[in-house]
Amino acid sequence: MADRVPLDFDPPVRKLRALLLGIDNAELTHPTPCPDWTVAVLLDHVMVLSHAFAQAARKRTDAPGTAEPPPPPSAQHLSRHWRSRLPVLLEELATAWKDPASWTGTSQVGGVTMPATTVGTVAMNELIMHSWDLARATGQEYFADPRTLEVLIEFLAQGPVASAADEASLLDQALVLAGRDPAWRPPRRRRSAPAA
Repeated sequence: MADRVPLDFDPPVRKLRALLLGIDNAELTHPTPCPDWTVAVLLDHVMVLSHAFAQAARKRTDAPGTAEPPPPPSAQHLSRHWRSRLPVLLEELATAWKDPASWTGTSQVGGVTMPATTVGTVAMNELIMHSWDLARATGQEYFADPRTLEVLIEFLAQGPVASAADEASLLDQALVLAGRDPAWRPPRRRRSAPAA
């Protein structure tokens, strides 16, 4: 029997790739649940973290985002080719964490060395949370695998705990533990008054 890995990145990567197809260029300036981040800033962040966490899975310590924290994300840094480049980075992320060796020993990301299982779980948390952020900011639906959410809830509950309503879905519970408001919606845009 093949070695199993704790978390399967394929389903959330497929979901995020589908979400990317639903992002219109006009939405790049829209706000997201991440304070002060537009959709473009969030996409830049997802590109950088996808690469960094893939390198961490491969035990690389000389790649950007592994030995030191990456630069703050910005809309100006977002590649003009993000629509073609980001799906490739996401596939590389999923592939890197399929190797059972990626989950052993320690890994380094953002200049911090941690147990590899922690790094992999953080990577999954980033992927799920930012997928929800993008979906919410662009008016798309988002669902995550309940088994993955259960792992994230257990992981996130180890930190400062915020409580979700008893009847909250697994996704809402994970969002609250990650410091998000599951009820967040983009502000309504005012329509300009018709010309007289």
